[in-house]
Amino acid sequence: MSTRSERVRRVGWWVTLGAASLLTVMCVCLLFAAIRNDSAISSQLGTATATVDSVAFDRTIIHFETPDGIVHSPANGVLYPDGLAAGQLVRIEYDASDPELARVAGRSATLTLLPLGSFVFFTWLVAGPVLWWIRRVNRRAAVAV
Repeated sequence: MSTRSERVRRVGWWVTLGAASLLTVMCVCLLFAAIRNDSAISSQLGTATATVDSVAFDRTIIHFETPDGIVHSPANGVLYPDGLAAGQLVRIEYDASDPELARVAGRSATLTLLPLGSFVFFTWLVAGPVLWWIRRVNRRAAVAV
């Protein structure tokens, strides 16, 4: 029969492992989503010059006109907006069948590799020692009994 502290450590180990694994899976899914978006844009490529309306932490809003004369402003903003400023003119590439999906011209999903890779690295940099420490404490407690 295990004591309460052993159960807490065991649960803590599984929670730490689960959280780190979940964050890793989320990052991998985000990378695949970026690749899928790039593929959709590349399959029916449209290009335009867009005006940057606003730059915020979570999105950069632009507006541009397609060849049919319709002005589009993607609600979720433009993909890969790093370095843009409000009022700036920027070349974009968009999915001609869905102009809501647009990216800054010349940028791709490879730009997500560094931030996502860093996030996964630091997640496991924290989780690894925590998992090791919990396992070590559990082994010491088992030997002491």
